[in-house]
Formats: sequence, C-alpha cells, structure tokens
Amino acid sequence: MAGGPARGEDLVDLVHPLIGTGGGPIGYGRTMPVVTPPFGMTGWVAQTRQSGHPGLSYYHKDRSISGFVGTHQAALWMGDYGEVVIMPESGAARSGVAERALPFSHRDEVARPDYYRVVMGPEGRAIRAEMTAAAHAALFRFTFPAGAARRVMVEASRPGYAGGVRVDEAKGEITGYDPRRSDADLGPLKLPQFRGYFVVQFSRPARMSVYPAMPPPDGATDRERGAFATFDPGTDAVEVRVGTSFISVEQARENLRREIPGWDFEAVRRTLHDAWQEKLGRIAVEGLDDAQRHIFYTALYHALLYPRSLSEYGRYYGAFDDRVHEGASYTDFATWDIFRAEFSLLTLVAPERVGGMIQALLQDYRQGGWMPKWPNPSYTNIMIGTHADSLVAEAIGKGFAGFDRSLAWEAVRKDATVPPDGDATNDWRDRKPGTPYEARGGLGHALRLGYIPADRTAEAASSTLDDAYDDWCVAQVAKAVGRRTEYEHFLRRSMDYRTLFNPATGFMQARKLDGSWAGPDAGWTEGGKWVYTFDVLHDVGGLIGLMGGRAALAARLDRYFDGNYDWHSNEPSHHVPYLYDFVGQPWKTQARVREIMRTEYADTVSGLDGDDDCGQMSAWYVFSALGFYPVNPASGVYMIGSPLVSRARLRMADGAVFTVVADRNGADDPYIRSAMLGGAPLPVPMLTYQDMMAARTLHLVMAARPGRWGARWIAPGLR
Repeated sequence: MAGGPARGEDLVDLVHPLIGTGGGPIGYGRTMPVVTPPFGMTGWVAQTRQSGHPGLSYYHKDRSISGFVGTHQAALWMGDYGEVVIMPESGAARSGVAERALPFSHRDEVARPDYYRVVMGPEGRAIRAEMTAAAHAALFRFTFPAGAARRVMVEASRPGYAGGVRVDEAKGEITGYDPRRSDADLGPLKLPQFRGYFVVQFSRPARMSVYPAMPPPDGATDRERGAFATFDPGTDAVEVRVGTSFISVEQARENLRREIPGWDFEAVRRTLHDAWQEKLGRIAVEGLDDAQRHIFYTALYHALLYPRSLSEYGRYYGAFDDRVHEGASYTDFATWDIFRAEFSLLTLVAPERVGGMIQALLQDYRQGGWMPKWPNPSYTNIMIGTHADSLVAEAIGKGFAGFDRSLAWEAVRKDATVPPDGDATNDWRDRKPGTPYEARGGLGHALRLGYIPADRTAEAASSTLDDAYDDWCVAQVAKAVGRRTEYEHFLRRSMDYRTLFNPATGFMQARKLDGSWAGPDAGWTEGGKWVYTFDVLHDVGGLIGLMGGRAALAARLDRYFDGNYDWHSNEPSHHVPYLYDFVGQPWKTQARVREIMRTEYADTVSGLDGDDDCGQMSAWYVFSALGFYPVNPASGVYMIGSPLVSRARLRMADGAVFTVVADRNGADDPYIRSAMLGGAPLPVPMLTYQDMMAARTLHLVMAARPGRWGARWIAPGLR
C-alpha cells in the first residue's frame, strides 16, 4: 500500500536495521544493527562472531551470540578499537568466545535503532536480553531462567592485549579499559595513551571476580582481561548500565551519569527513539510502497550514523597527538566513500553538524600534520586521494561556518603540494603496514609528470583521476579565501586527468614513468577502465570533448550498461547513470536510476548490493528516491534523475523546506515529461543547493514514455 508519513507517524518503526547484515559475498552490505543515537560515539550490537580485520561483530547467517559489544567499528574493512563486551550467562562461568556463545533464532530477535531484544539459549534455560543506548552509554535488561545461576560477564580485552579490569563490590561496579586498535599497523602513530575506558554498574548486589589473560601479554601491568558479576538465585532480572569514554574511567562514569542516571529502561529508550524520530523526520515522503519506505528510512538511518562523534561533554581524546583536548571532534570519515553523496546528504539533513565535522578534520590536521583520509580513530592508509579536500570545499561552497577557513586553505594546499614522507621509494600499496601517512601517494611523480606512474605507485591510474578532482576542490577553496593565482593554478592542474586518456582505445589508462602506456587493467582501485573512464566528476564537459562529443559519450554509456560493466556495489560507479543528463539523453538517466533502485536495493537482509561504507551506498538511494544526486558534490549542483516519491519535504538549515512533487508517478512512469522550479519552467536536468535553500518546490510531471525534457542542456566548461 503506497502512502506517506501520517501526522505523528513513528518513522523509527520503518527502519529495518537488519537490511545489509546478510548475504554475500555479492549482495552483502556489511552493516550491523547497532543501537545508538545519530552520530553516537559507541554503538551496541549483538556479537555473533568476534570482529576481525576484515569481519564485523554481527552476521545474519550466524546462529549464536557470544556477547553484546560496545563497538566503534565503522565498516568491514576497518577494525574495531576500544571495545567492551557484556554477556549474560547461566550455569558455569565461561569466558571464551566459543564456549560462552548461546544459540538463538531470528524469530526471537527484534532489531530497531532504539532497541534490541533477543532470546538466546536452549529451550527452558533461555535468557532474554534487551538493550537501549545513549551517545556514550547503554542500558541492558537481562531476564534469567528459573533455577539457574545468574551471571554477567564483562570482557575488557582480548588475549594478547594489555587491557584490564577492576571490581568494586561495595560500589557495585566493574571498571576497565581496552587498548586495542586493530588498525594500529596501518598508520604511522602508535598512540601509547590510547584506551577505550568503561564503567559497568548493576541494579542488584553482586559477587564479583576476575579472570586472567592466558598468557598475559608482555609488559602487561594488568593481568586480568575480564570479570564476572554473580547474582543471588532469586534474582529474575538484572539491569546493567555501561558508560564508555576515550578519556578516562572517571569520564566514562560522568558520561553514564549524564545519560543514564537511573534504571528506567523505557525512559532511556524513549529518549533514543525521539532522537531518531527527529532526525528521520527531516525528510517526509509520500508515494512509496511499504518495502520502499523501509528501504528509504533504513538508508537514512545508515547515513546518519557516521561520522562518529568523539565529543565527551566539552572534551575529546585526540588520536593524532595522543592527548585530551577541550572542544568537540568526530572520527570515522570514510572520505573516499562519503565525499560522493553521504556528506552531501548530511549538509541537507544534519546541517548543524557540518561545521563541527570540518573543524574536526582541521583539528586532526593541526595535531597530526595532515587531514586524514579514513581516521579509525587515527591515520590509516586506506583508499586513495585526499577527499577531505572535497568535504572542505563543499562546506565552504554551501556557506557553512564553525571552522577556520584560513586553516582549511592551509590544510588542503598541503594535500595538493607536499608529497608524503618516502614518496619517491614507497609504492603505497593499500594496507601496507608500517608506512608513513600516505596522503596523496605518488604526488612527487605527479608534480613532475602530470600523472602518477603505475610502475612506481600502486593504484596509480585511479589516484591520478581522484587527485585531479581533489585539485579542483582545492581550487574552489582558494577562490573562496581570495587566492586568485592559486585558484587558477589548481584549476589548470585539475585537468591532469587528460594525461590518462588513450585516444587509440577511448579509455583512461595508466602510464609508466617513461610515458608509455601500462596494461589496460593496471592501476585501478575497486573498478576498472570502464568505470574509471567516467571518473571526471568536476569536468564532464571536458570528458565529452575527449570522447568526441555528446553522442560518443552517450554511446559509451550505453555500452557500459548494456555490457553489464556497471558495478553499483562499489562507489566509483555511483554517479555514472546520471551522466546521461550531460549528453542530452536525460531519459536514460531516469530509466537507469529506477532500474538500479529496483534491482540493487531490497527490504531484506541482503538488500544492499555492496559495502555500505559509512552510509554512502545508502545515501545514493536516499538521493535517488528523492529524484536528484550530486555528481560533483563540491559544486552544490544536483543532477535530476527519476524520483520514487510522489511528494517529499526536506527540512534543512534555518527552517528552509524544499519540496519535491512528482505528479502521475508510478512504477511504470519513470520518465519526466516536464519540470517546474519555484513556479517557473525548469528546462535543465539540474538544480542547486541555493535553489533548495530558497525553500522552492521542484514540480515534476512523470510519464510512461521517454520525452525530450532537459535534452538541450549543455554541460558547462571547467570553472
């Protein structure tokens, strides 16, 4: 049944956090059903397996649970850090992951953004576990079977790590810390002061004991890595509250006091529910069927989880200088992924966060020397490019404040002009341990040649193209701060993508140091020549010229889609269906976008075609369902596709409301017959951020057959 949110409708009910948690290897979104507020510091999730690298704590195909983990893991390819695990037990005390695991069925599982419940264990001896959470804390309610021992295990650290716990029966609490950063070898900083601290408190008196690490890690000062709290046999239910911090145990206790001062489970859940209801309610949609509404609001939930706040009531731990600072911060920016659409979505639905996020990147720069590409929570040499440049340029271009623009210029200029340490000799292979911070690996070569040579640097072709886009972003920052000469310099440099175009083949192709062509499959990142030939987000007009005109690029796009070269499960493909807008065939954008939404997303556990990567895959769906997408996100321009909604209202900054109306819209009506913007005819397949902030209405009339609307628009030149 199609419809929209009725007045007072509970949008949290529409979120299905299990979407993306199963399937695989294709069709696995690698998400987890975390219970946490939007941008919460610590997420809480059932642990069906111990997370690894790669590997998440929850996988839908698993059939047992070994704990509930306070996690900071943002994606499959990034490890966890500073976690704590809570597990209720009956019977003998068990600390090992496998031996303490209890079987469960998804029939006995409820997963929501504000609440998780599961019944686990053999029939007649099962434990019911419930949890809700706040930004830095969680509240559990464990109901035990009659006649069994009642116990809660707290795991501070894994064997081989120098974590530890302390128990205090008089206070009724267990405290400790976990120093583990599973990605510590992927960046240059060792961070000896890093700890994930916690305090665990119980609603009932308990006898407490510790269990040791076997064997203890070398140089460990705390030999215990976990503890048990054992309750009297007459105790049917126990509430457990947990506070977390990256600053200290005292701060974890203070975070808990502020967020969960008592034992009212329903009150904590209600607060979390209301936080999600407010954020999800910033987009109201009509005209979607039930499955589409679940997909839409689950995608919005995924996109609102990251970047993760590191702020702890006026202070934060800085993972770039290993110190505690005054102020606020964020981490888990998957910049190679989220610069494409997720961050752009946040500028619309979470504008109050944007300035702080950019300030966090600049604080990282000031404390560590570079803006990070994927902090977890410190530098990791994951992915390519310096796409924090794009986030900065987009925020400045859209007029956001709350950060130092002069410092922003300094940071992006360094990205574009200073090669990383060891650049002349390092090949910058992805995940290569023990290397300096990568920044723009191969930049030293590019400054001389105009490209990164594939026989010297890994992923050279993709990096050359990504760096050209980032140079365009640097140019926009230069322009915004009044550096006209630098603006023109970096604008010219952003055309270096042309050095990789091979006119003999019509594809982008890596080059060697001597200028000769490398093999057609050399130098790519999560893609190949087909998708990366279209990787010119900032100068599609220039790409049209290289390809021989609009008709030639349109024909190449046809071959790309008809030949099944589109790989929506990886981010470099996300803008490609919208390129038909640039070549006078917007009806093909409309058809392709509808097809991708239908085939690559579903209201099932395998309903994401590939890694969600901090919400980017989800953000693509949100934008596309609304009817537009940011091909060049830092430009503030959105290309029009084909909305699923019949009506949508976006509540944005300063009370602005942007409305999309799609008349005569249906499953068999993907094409746009006509368009109006703010009551005036819209002849072009695009709109701007400024249009949206003017509280205008985009009014589309849909049709079952392709039309010529938008076909005369010509892509502008580089500027």
